[in-house]
Amino acid sequence: MEFIVEKIGMSRTISVPSVPVTLLKVKDAKVCEIFEDGRAIVAYSHGKRKNKPIEGQQKKYGLSPEYNRFATLKVANSEAGDIDISVLENAKKIKSSFTSKGRGFAGVMKRWNFGGGPRSHGSRFHRRTGSVGNCEWPGRIQPGQKMPGHYGNEKITVQNEIVSFDPENKILVVKGSIPGPNGALGRIRIVK
Repeated sequence: MEFIVEKIGMSRTISVPSVPVTLLKVKDAKVCEIFEDGRAIVAYSHGKRKNKPIEGQQKKYGLSPEYNRFATLKVANSEAGDIDISVLENAKKIKSSFTSKGRGFAGVMKRWNFGGGPRSHGSRFHRRTGSVGNCEWPGRIQPGQKMPGHYGNEKITVQNEIVSFDPENKILVVKGSIPGPNGALGRIRIVK
């Protein structure tokens, strides 16, 4: 089963020893249409988004204007309506997919954790890449060479244990960290 969640942030348990946890809020969602293979079109709300195609979908499925985003998920529901979150109460592990924080164009020290050169005494090699060539053969830079470039803003999937679930507030507490900034939307999938 899959769910759309919003990352609230990180905290820790008050037990001894303390465990770092991430809080996730399961978004209110409605199942619009179910296909034969168990997947379904799910509508959920996030931010302001209003255009003609979305208004048409809202009209087609009889949704209120707050449900302004759509996704295809595997759900436990057998018919259209509110998404069934009761399966999260007995779950032990989840896989979560989020987009990591984008850091823009980054150098090799930030992107690949290179050591850099001496900081003083006339050195001209502080935070630079260093040598990248290979003499006469192969006479070019090999594919996969660690170089400066775009860092972050990519989909990352991690597996976490569930510490607790509050069905009333729809807050899921998972052990460890999850990629992305606070307030980011992502998907979670129950792992058997």
